[in-house]
Amino acid sequence: MVTSGALPVVDLAPFFTGDASGMARATEAMREACRTLGFFRAVNHGVPAELMASALELSASFFALPDEEKAKVRPAEGSQAPLAAGYGLHPAHLVDRYEYVRVCHPRHELNLYFPDEPAGFREAMEECYAKLTELGLLIQDILNDCMGLPPGFLRDFNSDRGLDVMVALRYFPSTEPEEKIGLSEHEDGSCISFVFQDGVGGLEVLKDGQWIPAEPVEGSIVVNIGDVVRVLSNNRLRSATHRVVRKPVHRHSFGFFWSIHGDKWIEPLPEFTAKVGDAPEYRGFQYSEYMQRFMKSRTDPQCRPEDAFSVSHYAI
Repeated sequence: MVTSGALPVVDLAPFFTGDASGMARATEAMREACRTLGFFRAVNHGVPAELMASALELSASFFALPDEEKAKVRPAEGSQAPLAAGYGLHPAHLVDRYEYVRVCHPRHELNLYFPDEPAGFREAMEECYAKLTELGLLIQDILNDCMGLPPGFLRDFNSDRGLDVMVALRYFPSTEPEEKIGLSEHEDGSCISFVFQDGVGGLEVLKDGQWIPAEPVEGSIVVNIGDVVRVLSNNRLRSATHRVVRKPVHRHSFGFFWSIHGDKWIEPLPEFTAKVGDAPEYRGFQYSEYMQRFMKSRTDPQCRPEDAFSVSHYAI
């Protein structure tokens, strides 16, 4: 069942103006949103609205190209990117229905080959990646305060940006009533995720058994907590289940996934266990192991939707 409701809004303007009282209010708003829902809408976030609008328009033009042209967006020879970059189409055997262009960290990728048309698409992707990285640093610092961690803890703990990924997406329209799902319900395997979208809608968040639409609001960015932060906080912060529902027309969006180095050991932090007398609710794991199983369960032809791997595998 889908219910009406709006995502909590966090106004980040005070962090750019130095308004201390405003920063305190925004931090509290983010803390409450992450504790109760795991999703919020960021406004005045520093990513230019005109850049996001242009990127969405250019991505729509790109996805309208013939398949053979789109397939030319591919990694340069010898690429060392941790995830396959470039153009892709979600496997046909899965219920999810979308195509994408995946971009990895510049040290790995932004030497992707792009076709000449649409002009400016590559540059828009590069600028979006840079601006969303800046926003990620800010949100991570605020989240550090929300969690009551020592100053700079998350910035030091998660200092390697090499696994961050940005994806431009086009979801296919539904043509039959039963063609409902564009992206199956799931939780994100990242630390933090960012989404900006066109006006079509379709993103929904599960709360108390009801689906809440994350309606498009021009110039805003939807932010959600991923499984890594959920584990670090020992379930104090939520990694909410969400999905994308298909509409009668194409839906375009960008997702940016603020990740962590694959060698990192992830487990509940002492601030949420030993220091407060609580037992850990997860056993520790290496992030690369988790992500390999997470991705395989979503792309392997032998895997069924009910086989999807999640962080609950490590629950105690």
